[in-house]
Amino acid sequence: MTLGIELAYWQETTVKLAVVLAVIPTASLILVYLFLFKWVSFMQSRLGPMEAGPHGSLQLIAEAVKFLQKEDLVPEKADRRVFALAPVVVLGSTFLMFVVLPAGPDLVIESLETGIFYALAVSSLSALGVLMAGWASANKYALLGGLRAAGQLIAYELPLVLAVIGVVIQAETLNLQNIVVAQADGEIFGWGGIGFPFVLTQFIGLLIFMIAAQAELTQAPFDMPIAESEIVGGFQVEYSGFRFLLFFMAEFGTAFAFSALGAVLFLGGWWFPGFDADSDTLNVIGPIVMLVKILALSFVIFWVRFTYPRLREDQLQKFAWKFLIPLALANILVTGILKVAF
Repeated sequence: MTLGIELAYWQETTVKLAVVLAVIPTASLILVYLFLFKWVSFMQSRLGPMEAGPHGSLQLIAEAVKFLQKEDLVPEKADRRVFALAPVVVLGSTFLMFVVLPAGPDLVIESLETGIFYALAVSSLSALGVLMAGWASANKYALLGGLRAAGQLIAYELPLVLAVIGVVIQAETLNLQNIVVAQADGEIFGWGGIGFPFVLTQFIGLLIFMIAAQAELTQAPFDMPIAESEIVGGFQVEYSGFRFLLFFMAEFGTAFAFSALGAVLFLGGWWFPGFDADSDTLNVIGPIVMLVKILALSFVIFWVRFTYPRLREDQLQKFAWKFLIPLALANILVTGILKVAF
C-alpha cells in the first residue's frame, strides 16, 4: 500500500477484499440507476422511478430490500447444493475480474504480469454457473436457457480474446497497468499531447470487443438464454429472493467490469493528458477518469440493449463464427504486419 501506512499482509489483503466486495454492488447501483432507470427512460419519453428518494435515487435499494424479504424457493426435484451454488459462481466470476482492473498508478488490487489473460479467463467462469443453474433447476426452460447460454458464451469468448490480441501486440505486454502506460507514453506522429490511445489503431478491435461483451452479458440483441417470450426467463426462471438478486448484481457488475476492461485496453484507462503516468495526482483523479470512460462504454452497451431486437439462435452463431472471428483474425494480421514494418 502506498498511503504512508505499513500494513501487515493479512490487513492489506482484508482491505483489498473489502474494496472489491464494495465495488460490485456500487457498480450495479450506478449502472442500474443511470441507465436502466433514468437514461433509457428519457430516451423513451418517460420519467422512470421517481418516488423512492430524490428522483428515484433509492429505488434500487428498495428493490434489493424487496428481494431480500422474498421467500427463498427451491424446486422439489432440484439439486439443492448445485442450485444454491450457481449464483455464487456467477457472482464470483465478476468478483475475480475486479482484482486486476487498475484505477490509478498504484490503485490496483493485484498487478499481474498476465493480467489480461487472467481477466478473460475468470470472466468465462460465469458459463459454468449458468450451466449449473440451468441443470440444477429441474426445469426444461431453465435447462434450455443454460444450454443456450453455454453455446453463446463459448462462441463469443473467441472473438473477445482475439479482439484483445491487437492491443497486446501493440503494447508488447499482458499487464493491464503497462498497457495504460504504453498508451500514456505513446505519440501520434511525434506528438504526445494525448498519448496514443489504442482505439485510434484498434477501432475494429474495440468494436469486436464491445459486441462480444454484449453477448457475454446475455443482453439484447443476444438475450436468447433468458428470453421471456420464448423460455420464460431461461436459467433464472426458478430463482427468487436473494439468489435472483445475486444474478442481477452479477449481470450489471460484469457490464461495469467489461466496460472498465475496454477503457483500459482501448481508451488509456486512468491516464489523463498532461500528467506523467507515474504521477501521484493520478491516484486521485484516475478513478474519476476511469469512471467517465466506463460510463461512456456502458452507455453503448445499454443503448444497444434497448435499440435492437433479439437475434435468432442460428443468426447469433453465424454472426460469431462467420463474421466476428474472421474480422478479428484479419485485424490481428494487419496489426502484426504494421508492428513489424514500423
